[in-house]
Amino acid sequence: MQRIRTDEVTSHVGERVKLAGWMHNWRDMGKFGFLVLRDGAGTFQAVLDNPEEMGKLKGLQYESVLEIQGLVTPDPRAAAGAELHDCRVRVISPVLEPLPFEINKKELKPGLDVFLNHAPLGLRHLEKRALFRISAQVMAGYREYLTQQGFVEIQSPKIVGSATESGANVFCIDYFGRPAYLAQSPQFYKQIMVGVFERVFEVGPVFRAEKHSTSRHTNEYVSLDLEMGFIRDHTDVMAMLTAVLRYIFDRLQQSLARELELLKIKVPSIGDSIPSLRLSDAQELIFERHGEDCRGEPDLAPQHEAWLCEHAEQELHSELLFITHYPTAKRPFYTMPDDQDPSLTKGFDLLFRGCEIVTGGQRIHRYEQLLNNALQWGIDPEAIDGYLQAFKYGMPPHGGFAIGLERLVMQLAELGNLREATLFPRDLDRLSP
Repeated sequence: MQRIRTDEVTSHVGERVKLAGWMHNWRDMGKFGFLVLRDGAGTFQAVLDNPEEMGKLKGLQYESVLEIQGLVTPDPRAAAGAELHDCRVRVISPVLEPLPFEINKKELKPGLDVFLNHAPLGLRHLEKRALFRISAQVMAGYREYLTQQGFVEIQSPKIVGSATESGANVFCIDYFGRPAYLAQSPQFYKQIMVGVFERVFEVGPVFRAEKHSTSRHTNEYVSLDLEMGFIRDHTDVMAMLTAVLRYIFDRLQQSLARELELLKIKVPSIGDSIPSLRLSDAQELIFERHGEDCRGEPDLAPQHEAWLCEHAEQELHSELLFITHYPTAKRPFYTMPDDQDPSLTKGFDLLFRGCEIVTGGQRIHRYEQLLNNALQWGIDPEAIDGYLQAFKYGMPPHGGFAIGLERLVMQLAELGNLREATLFPRDLDRLSP
């Protein structure tokens, strides 16, 4: 008999089937008992009334791996509308040691550190599984939409010979006796590949050696990157980002309604466009509404982002807000300056429910301008010769963005810490599991 998954059982009413999974729950009522089996698809209940079969569960802890054969019997009282009866049990992998915490309850009780120390177990919790199904669907929707729009998926090196961004926040490694770095982003490579395919995207890890210990930072995360050629300016990139997110959110609602309901996630609605504010206007708004003078600052603090999102939701009826025209001095050397005011850039951030989740903008595409900027930023042209080569041989106006996957999921699920949306976080203190 071939094994089926729990989400297939109700289509086999009146038949004997074989299930296999983890012992999620067991209630011994004396002469009979209710066994809830969990597999990768969900849970299903079996009724055991044979003393010999019930005896096989004696001494087993939850998470023991079992195989069950039984007759699928309709029962409107059961969660699935049916149960397994006349069951035969085989113990595949017994668990005899008590679990560090319960994972078959509605809510996980351990603190974040305890949970992360036991992530191989804790991630089995139904809510955690739902959260990372959502993460998987975000990536799937991202890939699907961009492929439909003529983008080509690439995979760039994660070991590089020079830092992608200016600054010292890079992990240096020994590469056969000479220094190399873990890539801070695929920025250089996705720009190079605009000269090959015109439209490219990537889903992959990036590494930032920043010694922070905040609820919204980790040192390794998944970046959803995109770069597109022949744009008019950064607004074309913002329009593409808007369309990508709209597609992802629609896909989540269509394919993961059960998970969204379990996690009580409210997916935002995106209209034709996402509202936008220049940084200077946003800072003026903060001063007028909250009395805090951040005018002239090169960036927004977390509290500023929260205030701006409150404004966007209340006044502009949007949970997302673009902030544009950041100072040139505080953006990477390849960012295109604004035509009217070269001290500002054609760059943007996207805020969602009080947190920045995307950075992007138009890039410089003319070789001489890019070379001069590199020199002004103190970057040795020889160190980025391969990157500059693409521009020497002709590049179109282009731009792109990078979505932080875990930040997007964190804000969707309204979690308090980025580590909750990260499978196995890497931060200042954590390298395991």
